[in-house]
Amino acid sequence: MFEPFSLAAPAKINLALHVLGRRADGYHELDSIVAFASVGDRLTFTPASAFDVTAEGPFAAALPAASGNIITRAYAAAQGIASGRGKSLPPVAVHLVKNLPVASGIGGGSSNAAAALRGFLKVAGIEELDDHIMDVALQLGADVPVCLFGKPCRMRGVGERIEALAPFTRRRALLVNPLIEVSTPAVFGQLGLERGQSLGKAIADVTDPACWRNDLALPAIGVAPVIGDVLGVLEKLPGVSRCFMSGSGATCVALLDDDVETSFLQQGWWSVLTTIG
Repeated sequence: MFEPFSLAAPAKINLALHVLGRRADGYHELDSIVAFASVGDRLTFTPASAFDVTAEGPFAAALPAASGNIITRAYAAAQGIASGRGKSLPPVAVHLVKNLPVASGIGGGSSNAAAALRGFLKVAGIEELDDHIMDVALQLGADVPVCLFGKPCRMRGVGERIEALAPFTRRRALLVNPLIEVSTPAVFGQLGLERGQSLGKAIADVTDPACWRNDLALPAIGVAPVIGDVLGVLEKLPGVSRCFMSGSGATCVALLDDDVETSFLQQGWWSVLTTIG
């Protein structure tokens, strides 16, 4: 038996997302700067007679059924890890408060999976992360390992090569999503790379945002043109030092000068002020 506890599942922000090319195995080779926002979802873990997942919050209705939820997959993965180490994972009831839009380019599902995996392993008495756990996380999704890492970092490969970035300056930011779900495979499909085809160069300087880009922005705008509208609005706001799309969209990010007070309201769009880093 364990005492109930909660874990945050913060939004993942791609400050840079360079697509280097498409590998022979079909996966895309990436080079990305990742940091995490102060806004996100929240998972609560409670002892139960049987495993269960419930959800509430503004975006709970958009989640798949519990049987197909990534949290359920994380529970099965944690059971396998625990069993391999001579430990057991008792039934757990997970309650998710879903604050982040679904399929929005800020890693909501991946962050949920990472928090769930961390919580389940804690229940099983496994506190330290290791290479095997990170490998299992990668099987849940390409962004799950970086969400499990949970600190500003450079992420390369398909998401398995993670290097901490320190020091990292925290920044105030505005996140805006037009409430359009964007399919990651559709965006990569719009990119149109053949197997073995190269695209862009790696990040030249992890400390210089001037050389950072998101190679998925134009393909995402091709899938959902409203993303271009969001970026156009953000560029005109006072005190914005840089704006860009995160991940494969549709969430866009405006980094704000520290001394600027910014409010934003667009009917039909989701927005939140937060801190990244």
